Amino acid sequence: MQEISFQCSPEQAKDNAFITHKIRSVLNLNTEDKVYFEWHKRSIDARKKKVKINCIFKVSTEHPIEHALPAEFNPPKTNKSIHIIGMGPAGMFAALYALKCGFKPIIYERGKNVRDRRRDLAQLNKEGIVNPESNYCFGEGGAGTYSDGKLYTRSKKRGDVREILNLLVEFGADRDILVDAHPHIGTNKLPQIISSINEKIISCGGEIHFNSKLTNLNMSNGLIKEIIINDSITIPVSNLILATGHSARDIYHLLDAKGVRLAAKSFALGVRVEHTQEFIDKAQYGKLNDEFLPPASYKLATQVDEKGVYSFCMCPGGIIAPCATDNNEVVTNGWSPSKRNNPYSNSGIVVSVNPDDIDHSGSPFTCLNFQKEIEQKAWELAGKNQKVPAQRLLDFIHDKKSTEFPRSSYQPGIKSIKMDDLFPAFVCDRLRKGFIEFDKKIPGFITNDAVLHAPESRTSSPILIPRDKEKLHHIDVANLYPCAEGAGYAGGIVSAAIDGMNCMLKISEP
Repeated sequence: MQEISFQCSPEQAKDNAFITHKIRSVLNLNTEDKVYFEWHKRSIDARKKKVKINCIFKVSTEHPIEHALPAEFNPPKTNKSIHIIGMGPAGMFAALYALKCGFKPIIYERGKNVRDRRRDLAQLNKEGIVNPESNYCFGEGGAGTYSDGKLYTRSKKRGDVREILNLLVEFGADRDILVDAHPHIGTNKLPQIISSINEKIISCGGEIHFNSKLTNLNMSNGLIKEIIINDSITIPVSNLILATGHSARDIYHLLDAKGVRLAAKSFALGVRVEHTQEFIDKAQYGKLNDEFLPPASYKLATQVDEKGVYSFCMCPGGIIAPCATDNNEVVTNGWSPSKRNNPYSNSGIVVSVNPDDIDHSGSPFTCLNFQKEIEQKAWELAGKNQKVPAQRLLDFIHDKKSTEFPRSSYQPGIKSIKMDDLFPAFVCDRLRKGFIEFDKKIPGFITNDAVLHAPESRTSSPILIPRDKEKLHHIDVANLYPCAEGAGYAGGIVSAAIDGMNCMLKISEP
């Protein structure tokens, strides 16, 4: 077994006969020599608009390439249990690794299962009605379930990324996620994968309780002794994995009321900008998309006043979605189906916001309160409904209110405002300077055919739940394991899954 790498055209990368011939040429093999290959890594090089595919293959000249055996999950042989709050990626993978470690996982999820969530999302999109317990953020699979399923992460030092991807393949994801430089499942496919994980946890003796919200907890001698679900069910616990996501604000207030230490944390705030996919394809590839190339994406970053301004969660061929978790706020996010075949692209364009940008009170809720104020102001400016405040990009640069719009994929509708009426001056100033820099990198990026939707505010948790760097439990509460996005330690499906896995492995250590 060996690895072979080379570049080829997008057309050639889809041609197995060409690939076989190229591998034989690189290895100096004769046409009668056997060769078995499998994609290992694939990425696009579009520099100078001469699009090439970077190819890395695993190659064998002796026998077909074998895949690793599926992971084994078995019912625990002991009566040890682990209680998990939240069934996003961190909670799910903590539960899977609990089974590997001989624990019975018991999950409490405030939202509904993936199928029942669909009705609440339909009501949100069509009628603008938010179910505070079942929405794009809360429910089986967490926020990623219905907002894209992007699997790219830089968190290589946190753990084995490929191990997480292999497990997702075992539960139904396409093997391409093991190959592509920026793997992506798609909102239309991810719910079934999550349901398969659910079924495995239950078949191995685990428990999953939906519509089950952590509403209180009892502590003694610096440890959590009991959790209270739905204000009525009291459950003794030995260790508690807290995997509630970045939008469960009530959990932060509950911990604070119980004297559990929290800290303010930087987060990012901005807008979601929508261009046509045709524009992005031509800007990135030098031509319109064809059958051999995926819809183009971009990644942009710059520094303004020594603060970051950058693209976030770019969605080629995507849709902008309403992601509020309460009826008196407006929040945007984006997602794409697996084929990324919608006519528009969108991306968050956000600025870093530090506690010192807002006040110097030292409160752990400094950034969270600011985030909440922006979302509520957006709701008021849009007419106290789920319409989203909007402005054309060129109009925003010139501080001009837009009188008409080319289009928007945001289903509840848009309301024309000036972004300067929503955001404080330091946010708008940094956004404007950032857009001007991005227009230098992608000429034509600033155009009145691009529409800003606001706010993009749930990029990460605005609060940190501090924990021991080695043991991963809270610095003051030895049986509380805050993890993933809600605790401030991960940013996306894969890194959250790794963090949930790592917390479970720490609990299992003797």
